[in-house]
Amino acid sequence: MPTGSGTIKKNSYTPVLTPGYRKETAHTNSRMAASSNRIMLGPLVAAIDQGTSSTRFLVFNAKTAELLSHHQVEIKQSFPKEGWVEEDPKEILQSVYECMDRTCEKLTQLNIDISNIKAIGVTNQRETTLVWDKETGEPLYNAIVWLDLRTQSTVERLISKTPGRNKNHLKHKTGLPISTYFSAVKLRWLLDNVDEVAEAVVTHRAMFGTVDSWLIWCLTGGKSGGVHCTDVTNASRTMLFNIHTLDWDPELCSLTGIPISGCLGDQSAALVGQMCFQDGQAKNTYGTGCFLLRNTGAKPVMSDHGLLTTVAYKLGRDKPACYALEGSVAIAGAVVRWLKDNLGIIQTSTELEKLAASVGTSYGCYFVPAFSGLYAPYWEPSARGIICGLTQFTNRSHLAFAALEAVCFQTREILDAMNQDSGIPLTQLQVDGGMTSNRLLMQLQADILCIPVVKPSMPETTALGAAMAAGAAEGVSVWSLRPEDLSEVTSEKFEPQINPEGTRRFSKRRSSMPLTTVAVSLNMGETSIFSSLPLGFYVVGSMCMLIGAKYISGQCLFFACLPLCLLKKNRNHNVHTHF
Repeated sequence: MPTGSGTIKKNSYTPVLTPGYRKETAHTNSRMAASSNRIMLGPLVAAIDQGTSSTRFLVFNAKTAELLSHHQVEIKQSFPKEGWVEEDPKEILQSVYECMDRTCEKLTQLNIDISNIKAIGVTNQRETTLVWDKETGEPLYNAIVWLDLRTQSTVERLISKTPGRNKNHLKHKTGLPISTYFSAVKLRWLLDNVDEVAEAVVTHRAMFGTVDSWLIWCLTGGKSGGVHCTDVTNASRTMLFNIHTLDWDPELCSLTGIPISGCLGDQSAALVGQMCFQDGQAKNTYGTGCFLLRNTGAKPVMSDHGLLTTVAYKLGRDKPACYALEGSVAIAGAVVRWLKDNLGIIQTSTELEKLAASVGTSYGCYFVPAFSGLYAPYWEPSARGIICGLTQFTNRSHLAFAALEAVCFQTREILDAMNQDSGIPLTQLQVDGGMTSNRLLMQLQADILCIPVVKPSMPETTALGAAMAAGAAEGVSVWSLRPEDLSEVTSEKFEPQINPEGTRRFSKRRSSMPLTTVAVSLNMGETSIFSSLPLGFYVVGSMCMLIGAKYISGQCLFFACLPLCLLKKNRNHNVHTHF
């Protein structure tokens, strides 16, 4: 199979979009082909970008990387219980069909010949897990989204069985800690709790996959011969894949038309789309979550500071794999949705920037949005969110600013860990994702990181990366990945705009990010930090001391010295408290 991403499969034939996958699409395409007045732009490459919040279909010019047309459809999420997050697999598939139809209509209106689309790439939300029946083609349960927390007890049970109760017991093979984040524990939950899944496994009808596998299987024929496959970037997030051998690990597993020629998990696709092909280059994507990946070259680098080791990309069947260090933040853009849907303090995402800009400060308000626990560098699924530092003066604008700061502080914490692991500080950060349209956030991020933040003028880097992989695949070869052939992408650079005194101020405020300490203490269920008298006295005592310090020093550093040692006694931070 010609592929730009080293697709794992047993089949040797090429998966294709089934002709006439919908009668109306076939009819529309034949009508489009009848037109004789079409603009010929050279080879085109399309990308399916299936994300947590929406699906898009985009078409690029393979010679210039210009985005010609696209369409986007939002995806609904359901929350059956606290901590549970699900999506409907059939709605996801239908959204892909709709985006394809509408994009082709738009291209036709522009007199662009859609028959010149030579390949399609797929990029998708990683770790989201589903199981379907290969005979009926029906999903056997909703897709369990990557930030879902229902598997916490499964994770705790697995960790309890490891020597020394070590959550990093499998890291030497997978590059991952044992966490609710990854697909294997979601599959275990489905096997244990959904009768339809268990029965389908016994009768050999069950097909397991991440979203890319589901889409490719459906688009290449489904129950009539669809291809069941994935690529190394998605496979490396299942916790069943050996990142060294680039194959499924036996021990871990005991738990006609246009070719689909490339497949990359969304964060790997963004790394390719940002053209981070050199060791040391990094990008941060601000989507539902926040994901910072740094290219580490041909050898996997194991983190000593809470980061993941993952496969960055493999651009060809016979090409070597490239690896990356990754810092994952569960909640970034999702905090905007929470402020909108749960609190109702904004009506649109753009309103958040206006509110925050109107005050220019959080006025001592701090926000840790640990709605799904804390990912890197803590890996504490029991953490819960916290908002503190409130006064009678605090209003929704200060909370909006604190929400933006929360995203930036989490990124700073990951970047610090990444610099320690690599030994070479990053000198600038390339960024992409929906939240990068918020200019205040980008400037705030540059100020907090104290390095430039570079945003490409063409924001669809995830889809671009999937298109690049598909267009460069063996047998397609309409897109060159040689550096000298890559188009220059214009970008906007946000330089730090704070003086040395401001730098010290942000350093102090960053020390308040160990509010994550308190967030971790807010466990699931009815447990309270104050149910433990020693911890309760400790927190209250710390608060009283710091409030008193405010009047002595004239500085409001509320909670700033709560020590991270409550969370990680062996983690080196410049925060010390003595009693």
